[in-house]
Amino acid sequence: MSRSPLFAVAACALLLSGCMGMADGGMSVPAADYAAAVADPLRPNEEIARDALRKPVEMLTFAEVGTGDRVADIRPGAGYFTRLFARSVGETGKVYAFVPNRTMARENGPADVLVAAYPNVVRVNGDLDSMTFAEPLDVVFMSQEYHDFHIPAFGVDVARMNAAVFAALKPGGIFVVIDHAGRAGTTNTEVGTLHRIDGEFLKAEVVRAGFVFDGESTAVANPADDRTVNVFEPAIRGRTDQFVYRFRKPG
Repeated sequence: MSRSPLFAVAACALLLSGCMGMADGGMSVPAADYAAAVADPLRPNEEIARDALRKPVEMLTFAEVGTGDRVADIRPGAGYFTRLFARSVGETGKVYAFVPNRTMARENGPADVLVAAYPNVVRVNGDLDSMTFAEPLDVVFMSQEYHDFHIPAFGVDVARMNAAVFAALKPGGIFVVIDHAGRAGTTNTEVGTLHRIDGEFLKAEVVRAGFVFDGESTAVANPADDRTVNVFEPAIRGRTDQFVYRFRKPG
């Protein structure tokens, strides 16, 4: 869909009721669309219970997900965001649940549950550093996964992965990354021990692939997290300090 500022302004005027929000000139779909996605009766209760911490409306707004969009959810897990995307893009949109080859033995099953529940969801398998899709994408979304791909056991060339994301997107398309914040200067040295990554390090890596840094959300930030403990520790699990970055492909 078009993401030009003039189109977005016109759309808001026509809707009269207003848009959920504008982010650096991008277009947001109406608030009612996101509300309907969150109210989806197919969402499991355990996922709904996490909404207060995961801020689904804020994340959908920040990612500028709209009706008719093509969205790739990288390593979707149980499908928290996949379900939200499926409702937000509507019948004319499509959501690609991308499951890496390395983890497909245990992750294809949950992805296939999503495919069975939502006609506009398609499972895709492939290598992260050479991922491709059947059509150009509007949004590539990666939540709490990027740091893992720096762990040597995953066997991912992160620079090539970012290049593959860049190639998969339409000009003007968006790459959104949510991850657990590491302490400044730690780069990627604590991805395996604490499952955290230095935000500035990640930002520089993605920009090197050709992206333009396009904004940041603090909706899931937690200044009380000192970033020194493993994200799975009960004292902080689900409440880590997280950064949310948006990168845009020029064009």
